[in-house]
Amino acid sequence: MKNPSAKTRSRAALFASLLLASVGTMIIAPSAQAVDTAMSSPVVVELFTSQGCSSCPPADAFMKDLSQRKGVLALSLPVDYWDYLGWKDTLASSANTNRQRSYQNGLGTRNVYTPQMVINGTAHAVGSRRTLVDAAIAAQSKTETAAPRMHFEKKDGIVELKVSASAMPKDQKHATLWLVRYDKETPVDIKRGENRGKTVTYVNVVREMMPIGMWTGQAVTIDIPMDSLMAQGYDGCAAILQADGQGPILAAAELDLAEL
Repeated sequence: MKNPSAKTRSRAALFASLLLASVGTMIIAPSAQAVDTAMSSPVVVELFTSQGCSSCPPADAFMKDLSQRKGVLALSLPVDYWDYLGWKDTLASSANTNRQRSYQNGLGTRNVYTPQMVINGTAHAVGSRRTLVDAAIAAQSKTETAAPRMHFEKKDGIVELKVSASAMPKDQKHATLWLVRYDKETPVDIKRGENRGKTVTYVNVVREMMPIGMWTGQAVTIDIPMDSLMAQGYDGCAAILQADGQGPILAAAELDLAEL
């Protein structure tokens, strides 16, 4: 067995600290009063992409536009199932592939494909078809729901992730709080495969997606050590509240690590 790398050890340390934080400092409000915040939740757009997919570069370019759009949290999740085509994706992970596959039942898709954009966990479209994606984002932005509010607050060496009280969606008993770590911009020179010779810049590339708590409708606060967030060198951070079973995304929030 090989010795774990420094990054592996830091990931383990972060997971342990977050687990302790979520267990030891999770505060559940006894009443149904919501945490007061004026911030609305961004629409989450997940792009399942691959460096080995010739159809993906236009969707990757679209993601750069979406990442700069107010009210949208754009996340790239490179998958690994096209690696056999002659180029192993340098950013892909099996976790991203598994996340895409777990969307199949809820979205009613028979197969996974790239480039696929999933919008708030409830709709999907080919990632290069801007009109369809924009329509799905607009539809989610206008949805009238009793969704919880979620935001980050800095306080004395910790970051508080706060989720307000709200009614649970129908047929759901709880939702998972995911902490998402990502690299904001990563250029890749692709030397083989279908995109040979191209340099593609990937934005908001998910490097870790870690469950840090559960939500059952009551107001919750989770303390996250600030030092742990900065330890691994990723420059992007967000939180997603998603109904279990890879269901609808109920809320999301971004954290500007440059301000920590």
